[in-house]
Amino acid sequence: MPFPSSPRARSGPRRRSLLTVAPAVLLAAGCSAGSGGSGTGGSRPSAADRARARAARDSRALAERYDAVVAAHPKLAERLRPLRAEVVRHEKAFGGAPVASPSGSASPSPTGSASPPASPAAAVPAREKDALAELAAAEREIASRRAEALLDAPGELARLLASVAAAGAAHAYLLTEAGR
Repeated sequence: MPFPSSPRARSGPRRRSLLTVAPAVLLAAGCSAGSGGSGTGGSRPSAADRARARAARDSRALAERYDAVVAAHPKLAERLRPLRAEVVRHEKAFGGAPVASPSGSASPSPTGSASPPASPAAAVPAREKDALAELAAAEREIASRRAEALLDAPGELARLLASVAAAGAAHAYLLTEAGR
């Protein structure tokens, strides 16, 4: 006799799908050619340098988004603190200056970018559940962008992008599924 399925409908990725996708992303990262150097000799940054800078800006914008949600929903601070800390570590790994938390010292000003990050001053949804869903969507979108970028990145940067993309997918899962 089969067990009845759960009465609640689940949305988002399942643990099994995350565990299936992560090795594929890491495999693609390991298969990319090239080195982490940027010895182009010109004044224009290499594609790897641009990808690294974009990843750092994305992490900075995501950390600021976490800050905006915590400011609007202080009850979520404990839950979001470890995820935000991880995002800050990602920014640092990509060579960006970490964003100070609102309770810390001054936050460095963001550098100019071709695609400006979403402003943390943008309206945070009034309901906690909606705010978490928006954070999860942002994590998924950035993870997807990083997984796509790793295909053209040199070896070490591709591995870093793959690792951080997998972490972003896990964050999205934690923001949506773990809170149910």
